[in-house]
This record gives sequence, structure tokens and C-alpha cells, in this order.
Amino acid sequence: MGKRILFLILLAAPTAFASAPEGIPRELARQRAAQISDIRYELAFELTPPTVTKTVGREKLTFTLKSAGPVLLDYRDGLLNSISVNGTGVPIRPENGHIELPADKLRIGENIVITQFVSNVAPAGKPLIRFEDRDDHTEYIYTLFVPMDASMAFPCFDQPDLKARFRLTVQAPSQWTIISNTAAAITKESGATKSVTFEETHPISTYLLAFVAGPFRHVHEAPGLPGIYARPSVLARAEAEAPEVQETAAHGIEYLSQYFGQSFPFPKYDMVLIPGFPYGGMEHAGATFLREEGVLFRRAPTHTDLLGRDLLVLHELTHQWFGDFTTMRWFDDLWLKEGFAQYMAYQTLATLKPTENIWKHFYESIKPAAYAIDSTQGTTPIYQDIPNLKDAKSAYGAIVYSKAPGVLKQLAYVLGPEKFRDGLRLYLKEHAYGNAEWSDLVRAFEQVSHQSLGRWAEMWIRHRGMPQVDVAWACEGPRISRLSLFQHDVLGTSDLWPIVTLVSLNYATGQPIQIPVELDTAAREYPVMVGQPCPQWVFANNEDHAFGRFLLDSKSRDGAISELNTSPDLFRRALLWGSLWEGVREANLPPRDFIVLAVKTAPSECDEALTQTILGGATTALHRYVSKASRAEFVPVFEATALNRMVHSSEQGLRIIWFRAFRTLAETPDGRAKLKALLAGDLSVPGVQLRPLDRWNLVTALVALGDPEAEAIFDAEKRRDLTGDGAKYAYAAEAARPDPATKQKYFDDYLHNAARPEDWIEQSLGAFNYWNQTELTEPYLKPALQELPEIKHRRKIFFLMAWLSAFVEGQQSPSSQAVVAEYLRSASLDKDLELKILEVKDELDRTIKIRRKFPE
Repeated sequence: MGKRILFLILLAAPTAFASAPEGIPRELARQRAAQISDIRYELAFELTPPTVTKTVGREKLTFTLKSAGPVLLDYRDGLLNSISVNGTGVPIRPENGHIELPADKLRIGENIVITQFVSNVAPAGKPLIRFEDRDDHTEYIYTLFVPMDASMAFPCFDQPDLKARFRLTVQAPSQWTIISNTAAAITKESGATKSVTFEETHPISTYLLAFVAGPFRHVHEAPGLPGIYARPSVLARAEAEAPEVQETAAHGIEYLSQYFGQSFPFPKYDMVLIPGFPYGGMEHAGATFLREEGVLFRRAPTHTDLLGRDLLVLHELTHQWFGDFTTMRWFDDLWLKEGFAQYMAYQTLATLKPTENIWKHFYESIKPAAYAIDSTQGTTPIYQDIPNLKDAKSAYGAIVYSKAPGVLKQLAYVLGPEKFRDGLRLYLKEHAYGNAEWSDLVRAFEQVSHQSLGRWAEMWIRHRGMPQVDVAWACEGPRISRLSLFQHDVLGTSDLWPIVTLVSLNYATGQPIQIPVELDTAAREYPVMVGQPCPQWVFANNEDHAFGRFLLDSKSRDGAISELNTSPDLFRRALLWGSLWEGVREANLPPRDFIVLAVKTAPSECDEALTQTILGGATTALHRYVSKASRAEFVPVFEATALNRMVHSSEQGLRIIWFRAFRTLAETPDGRAKLKALLAGDLSVPGVQLRPLDRWNLVTALVALGDPEAEAIFDAEKRRDLTGDGAKYAYAAEAARPDPATKQKYFDDYLHNAARPEDWIEQSLGAFNYWNQTELTEPYLKPALQELPEIKHRRKIFFLMAWLSAFVEGQQSPSSQAVVAEYLRSASLDKDLELKILEVKDELDRTIKIRRKFPE
């Protein structure tokens, strides 16, 4: 009875709260979305250097109210100087990041709220971020509001389904360039300052409003191509790289406009290169911000790196439709923008560059991260329950960036390419400049395909985990007598998944036989296979259409291994290596066996991305899974092999891959001598000029390995590289110093130096937790875990996982495992933090399990 009474009260007064809640709970968001519409913001910010630490702001907020009652406006972190509602001043009583607009000052219909405020600007931890270029001492200010940090910059209704039109004015030094979502409409200059007012935007969510200001230069201006902006100190590199990036974006706009049946949805499109940007990119409507390092490479790039840059550009571009034009209603459907942007980036590039084997690249880049997280107890469904936007940062990760696009690839196979495309067109048309939920997308697919997708959507979108699919087969004489597939949930539940896959029967000579099959029960026999020629090996997910763990059975493993160097099908070779590595992670295949295979076959592999995958697995096995004795046995062999292929591989990309592997694996005195020879110029990678980050990575390795000459080399490199980037890389390299005092100094700096940029810390975390220093870093495991709530509160989205991965995955011992387990038992954690720890703890658990089962 008590619960029913409370429910009736909430229905009777849907906008009344006993006190302002912390964050933005879903209930508040739903109430406001039902009450408020026709929102417009007129915003003005003043930026006054040098060293901008605050910005004075003014705002005129107009909205329509459907029924009487108080309204909560979101604003936190800054100082609200004044507020008036419909011409009447109201008391300023902030509570939990909200200001109540009193019911007696509001009216049904149009309301006008005018505020004056002061918001904070800082190098880290704020949505208005300051970057100082240490090369020329220029200053830059940029915004980053996702997921609910717009309300730290200005008073607003900070939820994605209250879209609004914005008219922005920014006052800054006259020599600065100011870029925002729309083109500049009015520019007024007065002495050393100017004021730029931008055209009003189309309806967009608060997290998509953006501006960047500083002495940027417009790079390679060309009619018909998107604009690119860069800081003057990297202008020469930007001029060289910009045309290719612009062409990729321009061709992407043309393709996506046609594919979606919807022209580019905003008046203009610019890309701004921002150094140390916390993400690869951020898709503000009409003005994408890109991490400068992702476009202007700090180390010698491979062909795969250049494809990765194309994918970054196309991912952010796709967001202009999926995310900006049509936006998820709430961050529990984050995959509706991130998963689609990721999938469509590959779809677009596969069309623009049809000879590049893009779907093989998709498998290598996307699937391992997806399978890794989905096999942990920290995984979540694609649709993630986010009761409060203050927890929305937790939705970001491999589930939305890797699993969601992997599942979408499966759906495209189920529906067929035309129905999949038509479903996306209908979805965008029905929700133009609006908001949608996952069920809206499923209905669009069902409408165009005339297929029921209810069970498919329920299992793949609402359930966590994935299936493992096993094959059992037998032959009588030269023909198959039986072939069955079995599935079980990798997390041990009773869930069964609807799977559509392509089974391939493979032979020592001749083409494989490929047969599409469905599996939606625990086991199924396939009479269609009976009578086919007896294969050498069977693989149950050819061409990577399905999502799940597909291990080779014992008979197939032997047959597949014999083809690792002989199969002309590059995609198949990648799938086989992926399955073998999953066998290592599942403790089915001894890590020594994988290392032996890598030593034997990697030198003759001609594909750089696959070579990188093989060497990455071998490196992980050497540094985590095998004993010190085994590592001592194999490392000299790898050093010699990597050194040989670094010099003698026929392709430049392969030489770079082997150079990177040599730098990572070298540890013997002879190997370290070769690292020093590379730095001194006595040894080189033919055709490759080492870039600053290449050199600093060599220095970091020598420092971490305690080479007797490391300190002198470190000091020499600091004198050699006096750039701003050099200062950041030196900071990271020093974190690798194998002594307790350095570790204590850095950990204190991480926690207490508010001026330290986040990208400096992230750059250094791997060096701090270098693979050979677990005894030195284990004492910091518990303090690092204890810091998680504060990191979640004040750091940007991906920082928390970078922190966790470095400190937890950097460990290998049962004592570290016990520290993490005890913290999980004793700490009072939000559910999302608990899941993040469980996700990262999985690799530590696997390491210990593998080492116990295979102690060599």
C-alpha cells in the first residue's frame, strides 16, 4: 500500500522533487522531456588570455512549458551570478548541480530565463579545456561536453532528448580563429579582441554543442572539401597530410548521403586537429574534433595505420547522421551512435577502397576486443541500463565500440545488404533531427524485411555474454558421416543465441566448401553436410559473419596449422590465427605452442596487419603467460628474427612492424645494444625515418630494462627533442625507471597535480607498469583501485579504463589477484565500477590460470 501511495503522488506531481537529485536521473529527464519543448539558447563566452582559467558567460534560454510547475535547470561546478525568469530575478539556490526555476515565475507557453555565470577552464577535469603549445607558447581553448558536462559550462537542460537550437557568441583575441558547429554570421573587432556570433544551429543535443578557439590555421583550403584546422607549430605536417584526409571525408559524405538516402544534415563540416585530445575524435554537429596524433603520426606509419586514420575520419563523419541528426534518447542506447559509426566506417571504406580487404581488417581490429570483454563477468548487454547520466561514462567501452558493430555485421548478413540499408534509411527518415531508441531501429528493420527480429534483438541487444560454438564431425572413408554444432554461453548461463553462420569444409587441395547454417538450440546435426568429401579441417565461422567464440576442434587444429603459411586466402589465415589465440586464452593451447608457431610462420607472412597480430600474441605470451626460463629461451630467437625482418622484409610496412616488435621484445645485452644502435643511427630500418615517438619508445625500453647507459641516453634525447611533444614523451619514459622513488613520485603526481594534462598521464601509464616491473608496481595496485571513484567523477570517459588496465593487467601474481578480489569484497562500489574491475581482472585471472596449467 505504501508503494502505491508514493506512485500516485508522483503521478499527481510529476515535476516535483523533495530535493534536487544528484546528476540527471532518468525520471527527471522523462519529466522534463514531457513538459519542455521548443528550446533555444543564446550563449556568449568571453575568453581573455593569457592563461585562461575562467570564462564569463551570458545566456538567454527560451523554452515552452506545457503545464504549470517548477523546473530544474542544470548547472554545476561554476558560479551563477544572476538569474531571472520572465523578467523577474529569482534567488540562486544551487543544489546538487541544479537550480530550481520557481513555479510562480513560470507560465504555460513561452518562458525566458536569463543568466550570468562564470565557468572554469583547466588543462584537465573540466569541459572547457586549455592546451598550451610548448613549442610556440600559444594557447587554445576547446569544449568537450559528452555525456553530461555541458551543464558544467553553462546552465541548460543537459539530456540528449531535449534538443535545442543554439546561437553562440565567443569573444577572444582578434588573432585567434574560432570554430563552432555553424559558420560565423557576424564578426565584430574592437582593438585587440573580436566577437564572433555564429549562425543558429539545427536542433542538436547539449553534448554536441562545441567551439574551439586559438591561433589555428585553416589548412589546404579547397572548394568542395571539408575544412581542416591545425595549430601553427604543426602546419607543415598538416599541409602534407590534409589533402588525403579531406578527400576521405569528402568521398565519405558522398557515399553516406547516398547510402542513407539523406543528404549531409548540417550546413557545413570542419575537422579540427587538437593535440592531446582525450578521445580519437568527437563528432560535434558540423565541427568534428580529431586527436591530432591520430592524423599527424608521431611514429613512422604503416599502411594499416593509414587505414586506421581513414576509419577514424569516417567514424566521426558517420556520427553526423547516427548521433547528431538522429540521437539516442538516453545513453543506455549509446550503441545507436557508436556501434553504427564504427560499423559504417568499415562499410564505407570497403566501398571506397575495394581492394583493401577491409572486412579482414574489421575482424582483426574489432572482434578481439569484443570477444575479450564479452567473456568476462564484467560484461554488459549492448543496451545498458543507465539510471542516471552521472554514470553514463561507464557505457563507453568495447561493448559499444566493438561488440555492437560485430553484431550489426551479423544482422546485415541475416537481413541481406539491401534490407539492412533500407532499414537504416527508414530509421533516419522517421527520426530526423530527433531522438530514438533501439526498439525504433528494430521496428524499421522488421518493416522493410518482413522478418520478425524479436528474439534476435532480445538476445543480442538485451543479454550480456556470447555463445561458444563447437564442432563435432566424423568421416567414414572419403565422406562426412556426421557434423554437428553445439553452443553454450561463455558466462555459464543457460542462454541460447540465434546464430547464422557459414561453415567451411577445408581441404589440402582445392577450394573449400562453404555452407550457411542456422543454430538456435543447444545442439543441431546438419544432414546437408553428410556425404560431402571428408575435410582436412572444419571452421564454423568462415568470413566472420557470426558473433561468438569459435574454437578449432582438435582434428581441425592440426589441419589448420598446416595451412597457416600456404592458404592463399588472407582472411582465412587471419581467422585461423584468431581462433588459435582464443585457444591460448582459454588455456586449451599451450602458450609455448603459439610462440613456436609464431617463430616458425611469422617471418614468411606477407600481410603487415596479420604479422602484427601474430607478433602481438607472441609478445603477450612471452611477457605474461610463460615462465622466465621459456622467455629466456625464446627471446634471443625473436630478437634475431625481428632484427633480420626489420632490415630485409620487402615491404616498408612489414619492416616497421618488425621494428616495433624488436623494440618491444628486445631485452638481452645484444638486443639492447641494437636498440642503442638504432638511436645512434648506426643501425637503420631501410626506407624508414624514425619519428620522435619511435625514438622515445626506444629510450623508454632502455630505461625500463635498466640498461647501464639508459640515463645518459635519456638525458641526451631530452636535449635533442626540445618540443612540447618531447616533454610529454620524456615524462612518460621516466615513469619506466625501475626504482621505488620514481614510482612514488609519479603516483603522487597522478593523484595530486591538477595541472598535469590527462594525455601525459595516459602516455605514461604503460611505462609506469612496464611488463618487467610487477614487483615494483604491485604496491600501487590497491591505492590505484581506491582512486577509482574519484577518477570516475573528475576524469574524461576513457581515462578510467586506461588506469585500470595499466595497474591490473600489468600484474601477474596470485597476490595481486588477491588484492583485487579483496577490494571487490570490501569496497562499497557503484555497480558500473564493479563491472569495470571485473572486466579488467579477467586478464589477470587468465594469466594465473594459464601459468598454472602450463608452467613451462
